[in-house]
Amino acid sequence: MNKIRIFLVDDHAVVREGLHLLLNAQTDMFVIGEAAEGNEALLKIPQTKPDIIIMDLSMPNGRDGLPTTSEIIQSYPDIKVIILSMHDDQDSLFRALKAGASGFLLKSSLGQELVTAIRQVYSGQAYLYPSAQKKIIEHVLHDRGEDYEDSFDLLSEREKEIFSLVAKGYTNKEIAELLKISPRTVETHKSKMMEKLQITTRRDLVQFALKRGLLEN
Repeated sequence: MNKIRIFLVDDHAVVREGLHLLLNAQTDMFVIGEAAEGNEALLKIPQTKPDIIIMDLSMPNGRDGLPTTSEIIQSYPDIKVIILSMHDDQDSLFRALKAGASGFLLKSSLGQELVTAIRQVYSGQAYLYPSAQKKIIEHVLHDRGEDYEDSFDLLSEREKEIFSLVAKGYTNKEIAELLKISPRTVETHKSKMMEKLQITTRRDLVQFALKRGLLEN
């Protein structure tokens, strides 16, 4: 059985040690590397090639979790990131989702919940702690008349870039050449983008772009 390859990013050594012991005790998981802050993680990720990254939201002594997550997702779209936070607030949650995280957990609830989150995210789903799910639902219900605007704000900068090019009629190959990435990476970003926007056809995408004024130039 192939084990889930996990990379830990947290500025507290004792937290990394605890997570290391917890995850390596699982029959289907293996910690393949760790870093104390974002810049160190970005240097090690190409060598370790993890499936899942467990990322601390706040790391005062180095690069924080959100900008690091955003860069990882843009460079390695197949890697999934789960954010860990001390704070149960809506702003942190939405900023993590906008950065491209596939999961968001509170540090106060680590343990079996993290194990469950890793397996769920690895299988292609998202994972949010229960009260976070409630925050998302309340946000959507409150602003359901502005679904397009809200969902667009959840896109990463690279996804927005690809969105604009697709809407203007560029093919995956042309986009790959313009952005100097592979067509496969373009398709991965495109699939995630359309899933976040809850659209399935290029026609819907163009209508979305027209609504936001992205085709005026």
